[in-house]
Amino acid sequence: MKHIITAVLLIAGGMAHAETVFVTLEKDNALAVVDPVEGKLLKTVSVGQRPRGIAISKDYRHLYIATSDDNTIRIINSETFAEEGQLPSGKDPETFALDPDSQFAYVSNEDDSRVTAIDIGQRKAVKEIPVGVEPEGITVSPDGKWVASASEATNMVHWIDRKSLQVVDNTLVDPRPRALSFTADSQQLWVTSEMAGTVTVIDAASRKIIKQIKFAVTGVTDDKIQPVGVVIDSKRQWAYVALGPANRVAVVNAQTLEPEKYLLVGQRVWNLAFSPDQKRLYTTNGVSNDISLIDLEAHKVTKSVGVGLYPWGVAVKP
Repeated sequence: MKHIITAVLLIAGGMAHAETVFVTLEKDNALAVVDPVEGKLLKTVSVGQRPRGIAISKDYRHLYIATSDDNTIRIINSETFAEEGQLPSGKDPETFALDPDSQFAYVSNEDDSRVTAIDIGQRKAVKEIPVGVEPEGITVSPDGKWVASASEATNMVHWIDRKSLQVVDNTLVDPRPRALSFTADSQQLWVTSEMAGTVTVIDAASRKIIKQIKFAVTGVTDDKIQPVGVVIDSKRQWAYVALGPANRVAVVNAQTLEPEKYLLVGQRVWNLAFSPDQKRLYTTNGVSNDISLIDLEAHKVTKSVGVGLYPWGVAVKP
């Protein structure tokens, strides 16, 4: 009996820490499924042409994957990987965001300078919102008040009221904004600027800039420091910024707004995602065709896992 109880506890403990990482492979037209605990690729699944943006539903049952060259967002069962439908995303979807309840999706339509709001249940576009030129990065505040869209050519963040679905304010940021992330309390918006090598931190209440964070990596020229993905932990203690061809993730003190460390990862790091307990971070490295696993308690890269050609987006299921 003692051995049985011990075995059950070990299994339960393993399950408590188990999770699955999903990675879109832009050149393989596929989804990689990774076991990060074992540090191995489990399988790849064909999902359509040029998959990039990816999100997982609140209940973790569905993956939403933007297949850019198919002009759609595919709804994929996260267990069986069967396609269960599509969302009318408009032309060439790349990035999109789900609202906190996974009832609506908001898609950047770069070629049309618009954001498309989609009712997921009805699988129907409900509104097209004019924004700046070449919108890409997009996110929804955790409190459900804002949809924030960044336009690369206009160098602006557009603040869309989620109830009215209208742009109510704009904030000028550094050149070529790429990704956006709200803090968990919805009080700040962090915006990466690829050309300037910066992150702009904005107060959500006033839509005014708090600080522009500049990065400098020893031995890396400024032109290689191109911030893209950004995430902030739930306690607003640390933020992590993918620096593109610098092959580093910047560790930023989210209280002092100062970079404290740079972690060497794979080549051309694009996007980032936390584990559910926020003890690990996963990065997609587009040129080295792998993902990096980062221990956030030690701020140390522990593993890299080869996944396929041009990993781009990443989502995690507990």
